[in-house]
Amino acid sequence: MVNQTIEEPLDAYWLPYTANRQFKAEPRIITSAQGCYLTDSDGRKIFDGLSGLWTSGLGHQQPKIVEAVKQQLQTLDFAPSFQFAHPSAITLAHKIASLTPDKLNRVFYTNSGSESADTATKIARGYWRQKGVASKTKIIGRIKGYHGASWGGISFGGIGGNRKIWGQGMDADHMPHTLLEENRFTKGMPEYGAHLADELENIIALHDASNIAAVIVEPFSGSAGVIIPPQGYLRRLRQICDAHQILLIFDEVITGFGRTGSMFAAQEFDVIPDIMNLAKQLTNGVVPMGAVVCSDEIYQAYMDTDKPIHDVELPHGYTYSGHPLACAAAIACLDVLQQDAIPQRVKKLTPYFESAVHSLQGGKYITDIRNYGLAAGFTIEPYSKSLTQRPFEIAMAMWRKGFYVRWGGDTIQFAPPFIVEKTQIDDVVTALADVLNQI
Repeated sequence: MVNQTIEEPLDAYWLPYTANRQFKAEPRIITSAQGCYLTDSDGRKIFDGLSGLWTSGLGHQQPKIVEAVKQQLQTLDFAPSFQFAHPSAITLAHKIASLTPDKLNRVFYTNSGSESADTATKIARGYWRQKGVASKTKIIGRIKGYHGASWGGISFGGIGGNRKIWGQGMDADHMPHTLLEENRFTKGMPEYGAHLADELENIIALHDASNIAAVIVEPFSGSAGVIIPPQGYLRRLRQICDAHQILLIFDEVITGFGRTGSMFAAQEFDVIPDIMNLAKQLTNGVVPMGAVVCSDEIYQAYMDTDKPIHDVELPHGYTYSGHPLACAAAIACLDVLQQDAIPQRVKKLTPYFESAVHSLQGGKYITDIRNYGLAAGFTIEPYSKSLTQRPFEIAMAMWRKGFYVRWGGDTIQFAPPFIVEKTQIDDVVTALADVLNQI
């Protein structure tokens, strides 16, 4: 048993995406986790209302994953990923390719969603150079889009707070978001708003398709507050990209592996990208891992080269790409997702979850509710001088009541584990209603 007693001061630890001054004044220390619950340093059980960070849909300490990692650690703790491979990396690549849509069969490993975003866009730009169109370099993202915290991710990502202090990023432009006043309190996919995809045509007219490598979008936005695409929107993006020979990248770091009620949002929404980014649920959050899954055509463009056979086709990768422990965790995670029919369970729970979260319509401070699968976002009426303060206060009150939910911008977000029970959904919704009435 690892000693979880906190004895050292907090000053050495610079926390990511955290108000460090506030945290160190009022620390929230998680010491263990089991199933749908975290345990804090005071011994309190906290319901995990965000599945870790959209990572742990199978719950914490999932026995098959724990055992798989333990066995792998006793067999092969590390193997070089440059110029060599190990059995689990090969097995996992085939398993992922068997689950993704038909033409997405080539798997490149990363260690996070941020690295997946950088890798996918590098592959896209390199693809066009391989095809003899070196001018196609620009990446088109979307306002309110999130693609990680790397230099690329903050460039084609569209969340202002993640961009403003860094200065000029990579060459990118942004489509408008799809969060519309007309669609407030919509259950599932809004009927209105597909026309916003046509804004991509205006961006293409401005830059010319000869200069655009790829469009990257989340099928639905998570970090911006669970923004669901209007009906027909993603299909229209696919049509426009095809018409102008632009690659379409789906960032499925949050939506992949069951969150929507299908294994992937590409299948749920019946729109197939050229490249798919994965992470988070890939290993149930147990070991950091990401993956980029490309079409056979993109892979083959790199293989069709006059270079000597010993030369590297794609000069890219990471020391820990396809780490043996991560691969073991991912194989076990995907086995559980399939064998226990977890996406189907999410699909069955979705109507109950949807009804529960929308029961808060009309509640104090709630100005919008959005949902899909086991994900929901609540827009919170802000204070006059602060967009973020009230969501923070709500989340802190929820923590004190024994519930962990995400706060970001002017939103509160729910994404419970896939193994959640209806009574637990009721509990977190009731707690939020109580908190809203009390603050």
